[in-house]
Amino acid sequence: MPYQTLNRRDFFSRSALAVTSTSTSLLMPLQALAQNALPAKPARIVVGFTPGGSADLIARTLALQLNSAAASVIVENKPGAGGRIALEALRNAEADGSTMLITPSSMLTLYPHVYKKLNYDPLKDFAPVAEIASFSFVLVIGPLVPAPIKTLAEFLAWCKANPKLAAYASSGNGSPPHFAGVALARATQTELTHVAYKGGAPAMNDVIGGQIAANIAVVSNALPHLQSGKLRALAVTGNTRSNALPQVPTIQELGFANVNVSEWFGIFLPSKTPADIVAKLNSSVQIALKSKALQEVLVKASFDPATVTTPAGTTKLLRAETEYWASLVKASGFTPED
Repeated sequence: MPYQTLNRRDFFSRSALAVTSTSTSLLMPLQALAQNALPAKPARIVVGFTPGGSADLIARTLALQLNSAAASVIVENKPGAGGRIALEALRNAEADGSTMLITPSSMLTLYPHVYKKLNYDPLKDFAPVAEIASFSFVLVIGPLVPAPIKTLAEFLAWCKANPKLAAYASSGNGSPPHFAGVALARATQTELTHVAYKGGAPAMNDVIGGQIAANIAVVSNALPHLQSGKLRALAVTGNTRSNALPQVPTIQELGFANVNVSEWFGIFLPSKTPADIVAKLNSSVQIALKSKALQEVLVKASFDPATVTTPAGTTKLLRAETEYWASLVKASGFTPED
């Protein structure tokens, strides 16, 4: 097989934003929409991660935009189990628009294929409202790879000539970057060893330190090291170039059409929420996405603007990506966890 997965220890033994809003007022149209979309009681946006991360910053900025005289909107952090606790909370919430969830799409599209059991059904328990932003990953190389190598083709040739060094790091086993590497290995028929880390920071540190050749990382995490010259970007994994790295081609552009791995943040309600509430909240979110405060948060995180604006479109996207992950994970031979 053109890939394998090792944890960090096995590999080395074998190889020798809390947010401050600058906006002090809301537009009246947004107030009116939020008032109609939300019940006349405090509402909450649930986030499955600790304060300060991307999902939390987006949620807090959106909450400020949705606040109205009829209902205050707070953010409730429910970290744990890779975001699954928050999804379970939404599934069990009252379907009246008072509980929303902001989550990366992989919790709904990839998780069914990497965990043996989930306490929620991604396609039945939730009502998609809208995509908020999208982001892809970037394949970067560090000092272990000779300096003259600057393109994906050159890197793949180097990997084939140096199979013991042909490895890439990711933020975790079963993560989107893990399978982006799997897709690349399959498409290019290149032996690539996956090295699973417990988080993006240690993976990045070992690439910068020359302990491992490459990393597939979130663009915002790699950007400072690309700007400093410590890393070189070879390609991004989505079907369009990243706004933060417009000079870096996609893997698809380079001739590998089947490699398309990206993520998006979406906002969801419980599945039994009335359609009119879903539609009104969608309208409020679309206006909020045009606000300066939320746009600044998305740009700072190196996210790209949402392209799917309707509940129906978001549902279609959810189903399509679930099928994509099912095929890729199955082909990889990955064994589901817990």
